[in-house]
Amino acid sequence: MVKNVLCWMIVAVVCTSCVNINANKHCAMSKAECQKACTKVCPKECPKMLKHVVLFKFKEGTTPEKIKEVEDAFASLPGKIDVIKCFEHGTNVSVENRSEGFTHCFVVSFSSEADRDTYLNHPVHKEFGKSLGGCIDKILVVDYWNR
Repeated sequence: MVKNVLCWMIVAVVCTSCVNINANKHCAMSKAECQKACTKVCPKECPKMLKHVVLFKFKEGTTPEKIKEVEDAFASLPGKIDVIKCFEHGTNVSVENRSEGFTHCFVVSFSSEADRDTYLNHPVHKEFGKSLGGCIDKILVVDYWNR
């Protein structure tokens, strides 16, 4: 019984997170699809998706306003590029001190490699890259299929 309660608590937290993303149009899944996917968190795995992880290290002296502008511009991409299934982002809060100066993480999810490739070559994505205006010191990108 306790195990079931803990499981549903985890599902509730995950679903609330995804539904909030959906409400902000950062997730292409409908509320019903998201809740169905979230029920798979416990005990089964999430739907298989290609995750495109992007880490930014901003140049020293980049203003908080410019950083917010970049965050907002990245967060606007799901509303402009329909192959993006889910989008989430946040700033580093690790206490391990191993971030190498990377402060911002963005995760863009796709159904297929073809969708990822469409995103990478999309004019809106390319324009976003140009808009970074020299404020990025380093970018680290990792793609993986969730298991």
